[in-house]
Amino acid sequence: MENKDITISEAQQMVDQWIKTIGVRYFGELTNLAILTEEVGELARIMARTYGDQSFKKSDEGKDMADEMADVLWVLICLANQTGVDLNEAFLKNIEKKTNRDKDRHQNNEKLK
Repeated sequence: MENKDITISEAQQMVDQWIKTIGVRYFGELTNLAILTEEVGELARIMARTYGDQSFKKSDEGKDMADEMADVLWVLICLANQTGVDLNEAFLKNIEKKTNRDKDRHQNNEKLK
């Protein structure tokens, strides 16, 4: 697959099209929530070994952090599609919320200086 930039909305459409043509149907929402938790755990394992104090095990060989992040994103997009969430709209609202709430908070945090 060629490397190209896509929007969040395009990603949601791509996942939906894949599910409907290759994946047959979406798993149930609770199943996908469990899968999301599992995928976050796999990412955490790689992060702990790459940036934390844990050492790699033989079973960690071949694990790719970017691929694990993409797995997390995939399942999150599935959940958004299933529940009618427009992630583009939600993300923009979330950035606005954080900007309004934290406009001075981090600038004034001595721990960050």
